[in-house]
Amino acid sequence: MESASNHTFEEIQVGESLTLTRQLSQMEVEALALVSGDLDAFHVDAKKASSPRDVAGNGNGNGKHAKSVGGEALLAGILCRRLPGPGTTILEQNLRFEGSFSAADELTGTVTAREKRAQDHSIVFDCAVRCRERELVSGTIRVAAPTAHLTYSGLATPEIVIRSNDGFARLLRRCEGIAPVTCAVAHPCDHPTLAGPIEAAERGLIVPILVGPAAKIRAVAQKHGIDLKDYRIVDVEHSHAAAVKAVAMARAGEVESVMKGSLHTDELMAAIVPSATGLRTGRRISHAFVLDVPSYPRGLIITDAAINIAPALEEKIDIVQNAIDLARTLGVETPKVAILAAVETVTSKMQATLDAAALCKMADRGQITGGLLDGPLAFDNAISEQAAATKKIFSPVAGKADILLAPDLQAGNMLAKQLQYLAGADAAGIVLGTRVPVVLTSRADTVRTRLASCAVMKLIAHAQRPPTQAGDGGKRA
Repeated sequence: MESASNHTFEEIQVGESLTLTRQLSQMEVEALALVSGDLDAFHVDAKKASSPRDVAGNGNGNGKHAKSVGGEALLAGILCRRLPGPGTTILEQNLRFEGSFSAADELTGTVTAREKRAQDHSIVFDCAVRCRERELVSGTIRVAAPTAHLTYSGLATPEIVIRSNDGFARLLRRCEGIAPVTCAVAHPCDHPTLAGPIEAAERGLIVPILVGPAAKIRAVAQKHGIDLKDYRIVDVEHSHAAAVKAVAMARAGEVESVMKGSLHTDELMAAIVPSATGLRTGRRISHAFVLDVPSYPRGLIITDAAINIAPALEEKIDIVQNAIDLARTLGVETPKVAILAAVETVTSKMQATLDAAALCKMADRGQITGGLLDGPLAFDNAISEQAAATKKIFSPVAGKADILLAPDLQAGNMLAKQLQYLAGADAAGIVLGTRVPVVLTSRADTVRTRLASCAVMKLIAHAQRPPTQAGDGGKRA
């Protein structure tokens, strides 16, 4: 928080000057690169720059860098916030740019009043931005200066979040070189649920088999220009029959995965859950969201947010183990599991804290394997090392969680959707503990999240293939 007051046109004298020095964070450099349209600089490390001029004498070589046009923002900040300050409008610029800068560089910006024009209360400023004895920006900027005093207190600078840790891109890269998996798509009878699996097929993630009313599927394809000539359609009369048939195909080994189409989740799960005809295993069936949160430095799994409404301790054992196995499949060698509650202390007044303590002890005794567990942990302590340290919570999990175990479905669902809609997270959904992986798509899913769900499904199916089939495209004898 800061305060700001201005200098009016009458108060500013020719020759008056202001200098400001700032050390740039990685986030600021990336933001300036994006704003200036310098996409190469945003994506390319200095060592891999497209020409020697991009590196030699420019920036300090520490990772991503931005070209000098981004330094213009420092000048705008000085003029609009300091001299003249609030109420200033930039009218025109005549600037020259040279070189680039990187994170941790100190930029020094200077503005000096050169000329005052009484007819429109404008002032021409000589402007310069320097970095380590190099002049990045030089020239003039003319502004309309304020004519009345303005003072602001309690100003909060907006925070910028850039998705620099693209977990879903890494997921898709892990799928490269792995043969696509056969997938029964149950009732793909609207545009999103038909276009999604076709897009995934074109990217080599799945081989879709479309299960549903054939006439309806073809009508949707014709309306939206989707070519189905390369894809098999299994004709059944309605959504319930599509769910039953897709599950039967998975149970018989005809497909390696199942995807929800334009039918209700309850309808598909009703076909999956029965022991005699469904896809049950010895494990409790559970759901996991695999999230890519822009501000979090690693992938995040939240479970259970869709199937188990109020799981008891025994059910949480399987839910945790399912999530650990998923994280390991996705490339996390030893997943860190934070067992969430509203507080960090164990109390008999809050069942979630008792369950957390028991789960941690079960992990110590080998009843849960493959991950590191800690809990109870409040959400802030699970994902923020600073918050954990402030509360004197020191563990391998606190602040570095890969998996968040929610106390119940409502908490898990709200948490996942808050991260999606308030923090810009992307979320892929997958059903675990079944004979084959099951993707539960949502009508609100973007193409990116649908592809990520298919990528997760592909990696799980590949991990479940017998060794003799793991490299043959999943072909069945």
